[in-house]
Amino acid sequence: MKERKNVVKQKSRDTQKAKDFWGTVKRLLHYMSRRVWVIVLVLVLAIIATIFRSVTPSILGRATTEIYRGFQEGQAMKQAGEVVKVMPIRFDLIVKILAFVFVLYVLSGIFQYFQQFMMTRIAQRTVYDLRKDLKAKMERLPINYYDTHSNGDIMSRVVNDMDQIATTFQQTLTNFVQSIVQFVTVLLMMLLISPLLTLVTMILVPISLVFISFIAPRSQRMFAKQQRDLGILNNQVEETYAGHDIVKIYNREEREIKDFEEQNEAYYDASWKAQFLSGIMMPLITFAKNIAYLAVAVLGGIQVANGTVTLGNVQAFLQYVNQFSQPMRQIANLTNIIQATVASAERVFELLDEPEMTTTSSEKEIPQQEANTPYKVQFEHVQFGYGGPDEPYLINDFNLDVKDGQMIAIVGPTGAGKSTLINLLERFYDVNGGSIKYEGTDIRNIPRETLRSHFGMVLQDTWLFNGTIKDNIAYGGKGKEASDDKIMKAAKAAHVDDFIGRLSNGYDTVLNEEGSNISQGQQQLITIARAFLADPEILILDEATSSVDTRTEILIQKAMSKLLKDRTSFVVAHRLSTIRDADNIIVMNQGDIIETGTHDELMAKNGFYADLYNSQFAQKEAV
Repeated sequence: MKERKNVVKQKSRDTQKAKDFWGTVKRLLHYMSRRVWVIVLVLVLAIIATIFRSVTPSILGRATTEIYRGFQEGQAMKQAGEVVKVMPIRFDLIVKILAFVFVLYVLSGIFQYFQQFMMTRIAQRTVYDLRKDLKAKMERLPINYYDTHSNGDIMSRVVNDMDQIATTFQQTLTNFVQSIVQFVTVLLMMLLISPLLTLVTMILVPISLVFISFIAPRSQRMFAKQQRDLGILNNQVEETYAGHDIVKIYNREEREIKDFEEQNEAYYDASWKAQFLSGIMMPLITFAKNIAYLAVAVLGGIQVANGTVTLGNVQAFLQYVNQFSQPMRQIANLTNIIQATVASAERVFELLDEPEMTTTSSEKEIPQQEANTPYKVQFEHVQFGYGGPDEPYLINDFNLDVKDGQMIAIVGPTGAGKSTLINLLERFYDVNGGSIKYEGTDIRNIPRETLRSHFGMVLQDTWLFNGTIKDNIAYGGKGKEASDDKIMKAAKAAHVDDFIGRLSNGYDTVLNEEGSNISQGQQQLITIARAFLADPEILILDEATSSVDTRTEILIQKAMSKLLKDRTSFVVAHRLSTIRDADNIIVMNQGDIIETGTHDELMAKNGFYADLYNSQFAQKEAV
């Protein structure tokens, strides 16, 4: 697979699609619309709870007015010469008012609790659906997507961006609705008390809108850059820790630290700018609120003195000024959260919108199955390149016929196209021209899962997951439960049973994520045992013995001879001594077959293959 790395590694990594704020919001809300009736109930509860909280200042103002009225009556009675021992305040009415306010607060709290509980369930279930779609999408993405995007960036989209969306779904929607309802309710209550004071307070709105319209777009851009820089930083950390041995061997610690500090600085720069822009909005809105509060206090005092407004109403109005500015502050804060969430959602939807692997091709474009073909696999005039349409192909007019049970060895220098053939055969990529046929059927007319069910593969780079040795070997069962006997039989065939038996926990030994608690050769043996368990019709070995010592290699070759009998196989190898018994050796250079034949036939030609073989033999002699 190394040939494609240098060709496409950087292509389209920094390509940015057009941003569509409202389109992204619409797609997010579409995921929530599957539970629309529950959402409606949540919103109703949120509205009721907000209305209950909003009307309480006006009701409490009546209590203040009643106390003030009683105090004024008492003063008037004293001035008239009456003896007043107790001010004529209707405490029974005040108690009723306070009890009513208490009930409203309790009901508001109950409604708010249930709407928050239901909203949490809705949010988590919605994000669950989004994660599920994202995981399914990643399984349908072509290999070249993973070749052109770093692991850190992909993980940032799947983890960090999804967490941002989950938090916003859970907290923002109901808060946003509550803020709007509170704004409208408070505005109506203020108009009922004093249109003049309401007009003064409304000066707050255009000032706040100016602040929001100026700061919010800049905040969104910085939040988007913050998420991108976080993805790059994650990838850098992952690569450094995964290759920590190489870093230490070549004394690159200082360089890696320097690179990390540079990227960390870029992430810090984007983060503090995003947080600064989002944080500055609140003090500005608070400043506008304080101006309105001061103006209302002065004008309200004048109106009380003139008798046009009661003291309780002014007290309630001052509370409404605070409540009126509160939804403005909340909306400003939610705007920043929404900007960050939309930036994250755009990154997630960019992944969801990536072109998928095609399943099968049109019947008009590709011939149907050939009846009674003698060949297991056929390459017919295959052309392929990793680049664009204007770039030269890596493979040009490649032809190869493989009969059932043949062992085909593919050799050649680095970049010749050996591993590319394997990628095309398993439909990791589709050909640009010509065709590849399996038992007479063009593989583009075969679903990928069906096609790959006929193949087993051992890659040059071993891959083991965190689990027991038994689980790692059983992975070759292709979704089917493998018995312990079959696992042990595969392990013995790969000569891995001996070293497993020497481990304290045997087949139940737990391997770490990188499999570094066993040797590289033992890792390769386990992956080979996994392929043995799969018992495929066609076996592909891509540098399968490159990491195995000579003694182990001999044991594997003996097992291979037994396993490969009457089985079609493709062997990509640099060690030419391992493929001397191949039925056909394909010698490739620059994407074309330059020689073909058995080992003895190719050695007799004294050509390119003979030079490769003799150079390796000479190297061994020199050693």
